[in-house]
Amino acid sequence: MVRQDCGSCHGLTLRGGLGPALLPEALRDKPPAGLKYTILLGRPGTAMPPWKTFLSEAEADWIVAQLLRGFPEESK
Repeated sequence: MVRQDCGSCHGLTLRGGLGPALLPEALRDKPPAGLKYTILLGRPGTAMPPWKTFLSEAEADWIVAQLLRGFPEESK
């Protein structure tokens, strides 16, 4: 889901595109709670939609943890 849905704007390698990069070094100074609520509530006035209809808070927490840790490279 992260690679497909988030990757459509943030780049399939999460290095950025329409949206900013989602790599650990780009997110390191952002509070995890802020990242979680950005996922759930979106960012008004930007292309970032709210995902709260599709994701629980626990799922958003998991995504944030994975992004901060660094997603493994996609298998070939």
